[in-house]
Amino acid sequence: MSSKEDILKKYRANIREQYDMPDLSDIRATTYPDPLLQFMNMTKSVGGNAIEVEKGRDINEIIRELYPDAKEIASNLPEITIATRNPDEVGRARDLNGTDVGIIRGSFGVAENACVWIPQQMKEKAVCFISENLVILLKKSEIVNNMHEAYARLRDAADSAAGLSDYGYGTFISGPSKTADIAQVLVMGAQAARSATVLLLPE
Repeated sequence: MSSKEDILKKYRANIREQYDMPDLSDIRATTYPDPLLQFMNMTKSVGGNAIEVEKGRDINEIIRELYPDAKEIASNLPEITIATRNPDEVGRARDLNGTDVGIIRGSFGVAENACVWIPQQMKEKAVCFISENLVILLKKSEIVNNMHEAYARLRDAADSAAGLSDYGYGTFISGPSKTADIAQVLVMGAQAARSATVLLLPE
């Protein structure tokens, strides 16, 4: 028996009273009349940027306008032609160090907190965190209201094996990395990207 199982066994042996799990079927989570607008407003409030892309606009051109000084751009997305690095082709994760802009694809966004679900769609997921600036491509029709809907969607995807990557990893990202733990001074890019921009794509 492992030490973890031994500890859990001791806990179970000392439970004096058990309680049923609460019924969560009647939770009325927050919904919004315009989830897209709420998502954009929340993205701004968490320090990020959300831009609606007009139909026919070249994404590469938009990214160049946003980051004119970027020299190292990492992406494995076929529509990104300005990439200088491919996270599928590097030898190891640290080869992505020095990436000015990382460009990834989000599956869906959450209106209540501006989170975007990012399944690992590349060999080296470090591109999501090591890039100085992160650009997330997201269809503007793929916005859910709240985290209840988000986890229901993930559960359904797991049940059907649809929309999940072979890597078995995914994460929610909301805006740039930031912390104010030390001396209550807000620092951007503490653990990951200094800036995060969501490009909301038309169908």
